[in-house]
Amino acid sequence: MAFQKAVKGTALIGGGAIATVFGLSQFSQYRNKHGTFVHAQAAEAVTVPIMNHFPTREQQILALQTTGEFDVLVIGGGATGCGCALDAVTRGLKTALLERGDFSSGTSSRSTKLIHGGVRYLQKAIMKLDFEQYKMVKEALEERANLLEIAPHLSAPLPIMLPVYKWWQLPYYWLGIKLYDLVAGSQCLRSSYVLSKSRALELFPMLRKDELVGAIVYYDGQHNDARMNLAIALTAARYGAATANYAEVLRLLKTTDPASGKERVCGVRCRDVLTGQEFDVKAKCVINATGPFTDSVRKMDDQEVPNICQPSAGVHIVMPGYYSPDNMGLLDPATSDGRVIFFLPWEKMTIAGTTDSPTDVTSHPIPTEEDINFILNEVRNYLSVDVEVRRGDVLAAWSGIRPLVTDPNSKDTQSISRNHVVTISDSGLVTIAGGKWTTYRAMAQDAIDAAVQAHDLKAGSSKTIRLQLQGAEDWSPTLYIRLVQDYGLESEVAQHLASTYGDKAFEVAKIAQVTGKRWPIVGKRLVSEFPYIEAEVVYGVKEYARTAVDMISRRTRLAFLNVQAAEEALPRIVDIMGKELHWSEQKKEEELEAAKKFLYYEMGYKVKSDQLTDSSEISLLPSDIERYKKRFHMFDKDKKGFITILDVQRVLESISVQIAENTLHDILNEVDLNKNGQVELNEFLQLMSAIQKGHVSGSRLAVLMKTAEENLRQRMVIPVDRSGGGLWASCKPRVSKGTFPYWHHCHSAWSVPATFCRW
Repeated sequence: MAFQKAVKGTALIGGGAIATVFGLSQFSQYRNKHGTFVHAQAAEAVTVPIMNHFPTREQQILALQTTGEFDVLVIGGGATGCGCALDAVTRGLKTALLERGDFSSGTSSRSTKLIHGGVRYLQKAIMKLDFEQYKMVKEALEERANLLEIAPHLSAPLPIMLPVYKWWQLPYYWLGIKLYDLVAGSQCLRSSYVLSKSRALELFPMLRKDELVGAIVYYDGQHNDARMNLAIALTAARYGAATANYAEVLRLLKTTDPASGKERVCGVRCRDVLTGQEFDVKAKCVINATGPFTDSVRKMDDQEVPNICQPSAGVHIVMPGYYSPDNMGLLDPATSDGRVIFFLPWEKMTIAGTTDSPTDVTSHPIPTEEDINFILNEVRNYLSVDVEVRRGDVLAAWSGIRPLVTDPNSKDTQSISRNHVVTISDSGLVTIAGGKWTTYRAMAQDAIDAAVQAHDLKAGSSKTIRLQLQGAEDWSPTLYIRLVQDYGLESEVAQHLASTYGDKAFEVAKIAQVTGKRWPIVGKRLVSEFPYIEAEVVYGVKEYARTAVDMISRRTRLAFLNVQAAEEALPRIVDIMGKELHWSEQKKEEELEAAKKFLYYEMGYKVKSDQLTDSSEISLLPSDIERYKKRFHMFDKDKKGFITILDVQRVLESISVQIAENTLHDILNEVDLNKNGQVELNEFLQLMSAIQKGHVSGSRLAVLMKTAEENLRQRMVIPVDRSGGGLWASCKPRVSKGTFPYWHHCHSAWSVPATFCRW
């Protein structure tokens, strides 16, 4: 009876909502019909020539220094800033862009990786009859379709499942998702559909079964956000924009307008962060597109201007790929505190997030243990009890600052706008703020439209609809096959190159080193479990990468996928970059330390390592303590109460296994809490207790000691092979005879021998 009432009520409300939304959609499509025909040909209308290759950074800096005056100067190299540069330069405007860090080094590389309209915003639009929210969703869905078209190698549709655990919610959520399809209209990626309980579990077997009624699946887009941002920047550079990363704006330049007597912004004083050189860049119009740092640039113009940015921190975590199906995401529409959590496959891993909490503006946001545990707890609520969600399986974590804004043009200046705002100061500074990743192109178009009008620039309408980005022109889903056939690359590596560089993947393949193996012929991996190869580091330097952090976080995505694998790849990355950029040994050491610091604080390495601390509680059964003590004493033959590298080497030699000394040092250092060069019994017991509780996932030392113990008992020879997390790269087993147990491959930070999975 209750279910029937719910269905009837939902049908009545839904009928009105559908009629309303359908009417709005038809009106919007009718109103924009003429514009659509114009936009369809926008890319073909670009008359600015495009270069085959983008200039070097040195050439870009020279252009900034020697150009008398630009039409448009953009501050900020995130998605919106690069979008502004591309929009301006393709209109024929002389364009420059300055970014004090790397392209996409801020919020634009730390997103949920979704290209979406916003299901929750549509819900609010309907419930509150908010036409502005509706327009925002409609615009985002249009931009979603465009972004999937202009960069198909970096983006793709993704089905997302919404599990339903109460009968009355099924028609309610079904209606909401169908309205989402309806608003998208002809640009709907694929029609949503309902699944039975059994079918939902078949497609998402990790799902919690208890009380599951069914599920609804809808489609949104997913992309590689940092690489997408870079593609926009490189495309702008190829069209002639003078774009430079590591170029910091120190202050705004102003001149007095002889006609009005008012001060007008006419350029900036900037500094090349890499060389320390300062110079002026003059421009008719300066655009502030600095995301969370919007107010700091506005205050360069006017110290008295009130803040409009309301920064919000969003934390994401990355877990092993086995936590989700390869091609199905999950949406938790109502978490314990009312937020929305996504659980998505990404780059063969699983990404979960995001939180939403007020924060201070910083260039180096740090994920907190509280936020990580919140996400893990929400994930546990939706996964089967058979799946143990362990804190130790968090391979990386990061925090991004979302630049929510209040509209200074609105009567209610305290109300946060979910849409973007464009403002022009009395001195002519154009500010574009707010919005979301998906709508970067529309935001850029609005900003340049405002700049053209306010500064009387000679330019036509926007040309960026359907304008293909770097790598998209000759890309096809089967391009990777040619890479395998023509260059002898591994299939996995070839697919990665094709989906990262598009038709430019051939340029990377051409400089790939010969492996010396029968197969693959070329393409030396940076770490064995990820498809990134050394040639990408060389090519990344051409793509304006200037630090090791650029390479591990934005040219490759290693830091976002597995912090320990990223750390392992660092020495080789620094060596290659050092050769390309002529670094001294001191500079290489500085880059190595800076990158390790980045991983430690900003990518979750610290909160991961904090799971094992001096104060960690030992909660083991007496029988377990005795068992682990016996294992420890197999290494501590002299009953010293601690083990050193020499102790471990002696045991390994007895079973004919050899591991490089520096690798052994790293293995012990992970557990050596007081950093005295030795692992004490209490530290070892803390480690085993943390592993049992799931706080630590498969420590290398624990695996090593377990396998050595079993081998000594059975007189087997056991190789120490690398794992899914890549921590055994420099282990070189020397085996004279014997048999080998399988080491199963997983995408966690470590692997455990298949025969020794139970501690």
